[in-house]
Amino acid sequence: MRFTDSPVVELPVRDAVLSIQQDNGSMHVGTTVWPCSLVLVKFVERWRTRTSSTDPNPYAAALDFTNKRAVEIGAGCGVASMGLHLLGLHDVVVTDIAPVMPALKRNLKRNKSVLGKSLKTAQLYWTKPDQINALSPPFDLVIATDVVYIEESVGPLISAMEALVGDAGVVLLGYQIRSPEAHLLFWELCCRVFDVQKVPHEHLHPDYAYEEADVYMLRKL
Repeated sequence: MRFTDSPVVELPVRDAVLSIQQDNGSMHVGTTVWPCSLVLVKFVERWRTRTSSTDPNPYAAALDFTNKRAVEIGAGCGVASMGLHLLGLHDVVVTDIAPVMPALKRNLKRNKSVLGKSLKTAQLYWTKPDQINALSPPFDLVIATDVVYIEESVGPLISAMEALVGDAGVVLLGYQIRSPEAHLLFWELCCRVFDVQKVPHEHLHPDYAYEEADVYMLRKL
């Protein structure tokens, strides 16, 4: 499910609005805005801006971005990184494969005035340990949305997440089933490496709680 076929997707984040240009006609899925990136950003916004003093915030520690280093993998158009930057995640490097980088950089430039800076980017293929090491892991946060869709890429994805996230870090995963085979393999391998916490659907932002999309927090076992 695409969020929309419109060439431009707007996402309000606090008092700002991100404007993301997508290309649904491209052969690369990374040039399209998929719902999970929006769902993840709005989930974080809901709990990062929570002000209740009576109800505890179960995500307070994970979403405390103070002095945190982060990397987004398979970033596509960069929605998640841009949204989380506006929510206080200021040290983030945004990555994807070479064919997607033009769309990513175009959207970062398009939103520079809203972001207040140019976010760092890097090319990353999950199968290339040298590119992973060049990012200087470990990171406190690894961000990944809509990255599980090809069975052959599942193993390298899990290995990349494991190599990138610190022992006390968190993987913020926006997830939707794209391929039954990839889905089964991903969770089989994932549960060998990570403790999996699924965010209850009622904890998602009410305006961005799509039935097909979920948010998970993964921590190393």
